[in-house]
Amino acid sequence: MTATPPFLDEAQAREEICRVGRSLYERRYVHASAGNISVRLADGYLITPTDACLGVLQPERLARLDAQGQQVSGDRASKTIALHRHIYDATAAAGQPARCVIHTHSTQLVACSLAADHAAGGALADDAELLRPITPYFVMKVGRVPHIAYRRPGDPDAAHAVARTIAQHAAQGRRLRAVMLARLGPNVWHDTPAEAMAVLEELEETAHLHRLQPDVIPLTDAQIDKLRQTFGASW
Repeated sequence: MTATPPFLDEAQAREEICRVGRSLYERRYVHASAGNISVRLADGYLITPTDACLGVLQPERLARLDAQGQQVSGDRASKTIALHRHIYDATAAAGQPARCVIHTHSTQLVACSLAADHAAGGALADDAELLRPITPYFVMKVGRVPHIAYRRPGDPDAAHAVARTIAQHAAQGRRLRAVMLARLGPNVWHDTPAEAMAVLEELEETAHLHRLQPDVIPLTDAQIDKLRQTFGASW
């Protein structure tokens, strides 16, 4: 059974959100005011403000919300807190509680999403998958990435679709670390901002490889099973 990760200290979480945001911005995983980062605290949430540039965040200006999602301090919270809260609740219900969620509009991933949505004639299903298992570290560090059909940014139905997807995979014994919102970008999660960023990095790199080698043969079922046995990969 997976141990429940501890909640981050609020002061530490504020510093880590800003550090990770700056790193993502400087390496062009995010641009302008796109993207957001949140952390689940023992008694509420921290999230980047609406329309904030992740490259110049200030710890004291992050939005602080209580356990019911009501803002208590800081600049106005990003509207995506609703989606993030669904991820926190769904992962907790699955016995795999997340402590940090990162959302970006990463170029390679969005490009893969656009291509897949085009191939589906704009009728992508919520149970689609974005990427094939082409490298062992993608399988080990990220796992399956459900490709959630397009909804407008902030649509409550997108949050419900993500929560349903997490629950469905958990019922099949799989732990998700990421979903892809069609035409928009990934949401990734883990125990800390640094670990969530590492998931995003591996995911974006895999998308880049997919675009460079679109006809590559994926790992076989036997090869993936060996990764399960050896490294505890969830696929």
